[in-house]
Amino acid sequence: MDRLTPSRAYLDQINSQVEADIAATEELSYPDPDYPEQPKLWQRVAAAAESYQDDLVALSLDLHAHPEVAFEEHRSAAAIAELLEQHGVSVTRQAFGVETALHASWATTDFDPQLHPTIAVLSEYDALPGIGHACGHNVIAACGVGGFISALEALKNAEIPGRLVFLGTPAEEGHSGKEYLIRGGAFEGVDAAIMIHPFSYDIGSHVWVGRRNLSVTFRGVAAHASSEPFMGRNALDAATLAYQGLGLLRQQMPHSDRLHAIIDDGGERASIIPESASMSIYVRSLYTDTLLDLSSRVDDIIEGAALMAGVTVEKKWDVHPATLPVRNNETLVARWTRTQVEQGRQPLPAGIIPATLAASTDFGNVSQLVPGLHPMVKIAPVGVALHTEGMERAAASEEAATAIVHSAAGLGQVAIDALADPTLLARAREEFAAEGGVVRSADLFGA
Repeated sequence: MDRLTPSRAYLDQINSQVEADIAATEELSYPDPDYPEQPKLWQRVAAAAESYQDDLVALSLDLHAHPEVAFEEHRSAAAIAELLEQHGVSVTRQAFGVETALHASWATTDFDPQLHPTIAVLSEYDALPGIGHACGHNVIAACGVGGFISALEALKNAEIPGRLVFLGTPAEEGHSGKEYLIRGGAFEGVDAAIMIHPFSYDIGSHVWVGRRNLSVTFRGVAAHASSEPFMGRNALDAATLAYQGLGLLRQQMPHSDRLHAIIDDGGERASIIPESASMSIYVRSLYTDTLLDLSSRVDDIIEGAALMAGVTVEKKWDVHPATLPVRNNETLVARWTRTQVEQGRQPLPAGIIPATLAASTDFGNVSQLVPGLHPMVKIAPVGVALHTEGMERAAASEEAATAIVHSAAGLGQVAIDALADPTLLARAREEFAAEGGVVRSADLFGA
């Protein structure tokens, strides 16, 4: 085997086990005992989503053809805003202090925030550097827009008191745009937040781990590496020791923890003892308390490396605010699953797809603030991973176009039900409170 071609043996084993688990499970849908039949409203939402298909798919393909990275999504935000405005929605640009964020809101004339619910539908639209929409945020954007305007169409003359909010949320990739929106007040008064994410499976509830970022600079003393090396203090030695220490720590980490590190700078010439060296580190964990614990262990390794090399160290945690683990609200997941079964899809429940196949998202911060829905929607063949060329191609595929309509209908139907069904929202709130209630990234890790 070519040494540059990783073995697929582990992935093949995972996929084989997943298919076996699916085949062995007779009923994959979630129990939803309090589901009230609302065929007319659901039919209105589905019909609206179908009628908007051309507009939504065109938006998705337009964003896909013009990818923009975090905080630079000016064209993408404008395209989304223009489509909303074409459908009679007034849009606030540069919302909540974030230049490429969007906000729109609709409420019934009798809306009372003390009595009636507010549901937020979210769209992401930033891309990855170099590989474009390989995470499918163009699809997320179209689904969020479609869910919002489809729900609005169904709410006409429905006499359901409440408020529906659309939030365009930039800078998810490598950043935490939603945390900036949280701090700007975007989620004040919101009772639940819903969005989707593309994948190679339909999954109602999937694991997303929390993530912190750490920037480290070691500072030593430069010296001639040949004639007077004893007069130097090697900052690169400290970075190398830290890198090795992180690698050794992995043996003692829980299987759900992750550490990634690079040495971004280690000197300029081999003949000079480096007086400065820097590292970038990602720290990930499945729970907020284990994320704090792992962060502490990393701190110790960095300080120990500086001590061993005889250099000083500067650390800056959370250059971009930390992202928290996603807290999937299973009450909302159950209702989402019903919407997708109506579309002929079958979202998998938690546990079928291994938790080791986990990434991070700033929706985690939202889901720790209010009950949140963040299901995965199949747009790619099984085995195609996020952040790959295969997923980038899938984000502009016919399968993605079909998923956009199904997901727009599903988001709209969940939003309608959360507004119209007090039992659904009450159960979602009870579940949220039982799992710890409100947790804020800023309270855990600081600004």
